[in-house]
Amino acid sequence: MINPGRCILTSIRRIQRKFARRRVLVIGDSHAKIFHHYSFLCRLPRIHFHVTAKGGATASGLATPKSVTQAYQIFRKALDEIPRNLVIVQLGEVDTGYVIWYRARKHQASVQDMFDLAIKTYSDFLLEIAATDRVMVISAPLPTITDDNDWGEVADLRKEVTTSQKQRTDLTLLFNRRMEEFCRDHGIGYLNLDGACLSEDGIVHPYYMHANAMDHHYHAGRYARLLCKRIDSYFKTNPD
Repeated sequence: MINPGRCILTSIRRIQRKFARRRVLVIGDSHAKIFHHYSFLCRLPRIHFHVTAKGGATASGLATPKSVTQAYQIFRKALDEIPRNLVIVQLGEVDTGYVIWYRARKHQASVQDMFDLAIKTYSDFLLEIAATDRVMVISAPLPTITDDNDWGEVADLRKEVTTSQKQRTDLTLLFNRRMEEFCRDHGIGYLNLDGACLSEDGIVHPYYMHANAMDHHYHAGRYARLLCKRIDSYFKTNPD
């Protein structure tokens, strides 16, 4: 059945793309799909976002040509083909929320070694893009899977890893700080949203939790509004 609302949004996006002042290519994991939200049309009407998001993509996986997700090849194709004024990149939550511990166990390596590998791989990828494009990185969303959540696709995939939500959050915060430092040192834009999304308990604030406990993404509307506000501020302080 045809969804009238979706058809209207598609038509609006087609018109908006024609008259947009800025064209932004967004690449990242499933969290990057938030840029499809209608809030971006309403709040940032002069910016057209072309989204290339691959669920399960990780910073570590970018270094593996034969990775299951084929994320690097997908992102590289978009970078080779999509006209843009800016590239927004968002990767990392799956890495720091699960994959780093999983890889450490699988390869009998330390968590620190796997963490450093993720940082290096992500950094190299950003430098590759920055060689030809203006780049802005968005901090990885904080882990939302709670310690007692043992259902849903993502939770099921994490059954082999027993680290707490607080431990996963702490590593995500460190990951974001390290990437922010790297971006600052290399003239790459960075939006760190941790301060807005972190609760006093040291984990993600309930305000940003998805209503569906089985969905590991942030609440779409609230996250979209936060991103729109910060991206608007970024462009006002960093004009073309």
